[in-house]
Amino acid sequence: MRLEPITWERLGDLLTDRLLELRTADGGPWPRVALDGAPAARPGDLAERLAEALRIRGRPSLTVGTDGFLRPASVRLEYGHQDLESYYSGWYDTGALWREVFGPLEPGGSGRVLPDLWDPRTDRATRSPYTDLPPGGVLLLHGPLLLRHWFPFDLSVHVLLSPGALRRRTPDADHWTLPAFARYEQETDPAGTADVLVRADDPRHPAWRG
Repeated sequence: MRLEPITWERLGDLLTDRLLELRTADGGPWPRVALDGAPAARPGDLAERLAEALRIRGRPSLTVGTDGFLRPASVRLEYGHQDLESYYSGWYDTGALWREVFGPLEPGGSGRVLPDLWDPRTDRATRSPYTDLPPGGVLLLHGPLLLRHWFPFDLSVHVLLSPGALRRRTPDADHWTLPAFARYEQETDPAGTADVLVRADDPRHPAWRG
């Protein structure tokens, strides 16, 4: 795997340039971008960096985190707080993501996206208002295990951590999730299938291929 050293600032600039020229696969007016990575890789930070860079260049965007689309605890934790299969396949409400995020951004869609649905801290609906993403606006969806769901992304970015870095940067209480990411690597190969790969073992000195 050949990667080039880069700074986060330069990476943000290069990715933003690419997003400004991105065309959708289905001909719709809303490019959809995945920022995929384990929580310890902090793909949301990159999503926020891109959103700010797009704003400066006059391009609207909407940042959505999958942690706002967790299932209710009664469903998510039905088999216990550390059930690996549930975490891998059932924690995130992919049906709601299709309905509330991707559906409105299909050709002929309304562009009215629900930015989040469920608050895991209160275990209640967030009741957030819908957001109107104007034509040409970019969806920046960030979260773990994104590339196994066949979401219609027009560009995918995977933020990679080596197994050692992933273990070091994951809180001890969440180490039980680590086998899910090993399975994801084996079954989905996000490093090989993503359009852009960012390695962030040392968060101060990323490297990339894209």
